[in-house]
Amino acid sequence: MEHENSQHLKLSPTIDLSGLGTVHRLGFGAMRIVGDGVWGEPADRSAAIAVVQRAVELGVDFIDTADSYGPNISEDILAEALHPYKDGLKIATKVGFTRTGPDAWIPVGRAEYLRQQTELSMRKLKVDSLDLLQLHRIDPKVDPEEQFTVLRELQQEGKVKAIGLSQVSVAELQEAGKYFTVSTVQNRYNLTDRSSEDVLNYAERNGIGFIPWAPISAGELARPGGPLDEAAKRLGATTSQVALAWLLRRSPAMMPIPGTGSIKHLEENMGAAGVALDDETYAELEAAR
Repeated sequence: MEHENSQHLKLSPTIDLSGLGTVHRLGFGAMRIVGDGVWGEPADRSAAIAVVQRAVELGVDFIDTADSYGPNISEDILAEALHPYKDGLKIATKVGFTRTGPDAWIPVGRAEYLRQQTELSMRKLKVDSLDLLQLHRIDPKVDPEEQFTVLRELQQEGKVKAIGLSQVSVAELQEAGKYFTVSTVQNRYNLTDRSSEDVLNYAERNGIGFIPWAPISAGELARPGGPLDEAAKRLGATTSQVALAWLLRRSPAMMPIPGTGSIKHLEENMGAAGVALDDETYAELEAAR
């Protein structure tokens, strides 16, 4: 699908990831292309497909999804929209949650379940090997060794190129590193929630990509007259663009994946790569909480 403004927006800087190669740091999160509560079909499947196709048209080469988005539906839509995949496009998925209804998430880390879901993700995405498989959560009811061992085995078997973790501590990252090279870590991180600062710093020191989920959440900072709103006005940008630009500047390991079901919002988000924060504005946002 072509659009009047089909030229590429400015692309974000790149990052080199273990087992994955080089990708641009501003990607696309495919959680919002499904129904409300991350459950069921989207209201308009054709619109969801158009958003995904537009993302790649704009130069996005890293898309993040999960078997639990829908469940299954996000992966199905990506395959329908993009397969056969463009050279250089990397699709990351996640396993480790079961779903019992809208907004319900239950971790399951048994080895046989993680293996089954990996095989199903390969089938849904129509690939022989997953670019990046992330453990959506470490299941507290299952020995971490069991969970990390099966991920290592899947990589050794060639079914997974790179492995990542989600919502973990530094200690858990270090423990997982005894079993495989951690390529990425995906923790909640944004202007108002920096509780994973230590994980981000560890990732940066150790060559691990840091994927912040909920990257645009800014709460009171984005209110009219607030620091994010004022910065956006000075820069001629939107508050979402400034929030993303702050993340990109915060660390060379940072890989924001804003998600949306709207082409308009997608194009707005991708425009963040062209927003240059001056030192004063960056310092103001850094100090704001």
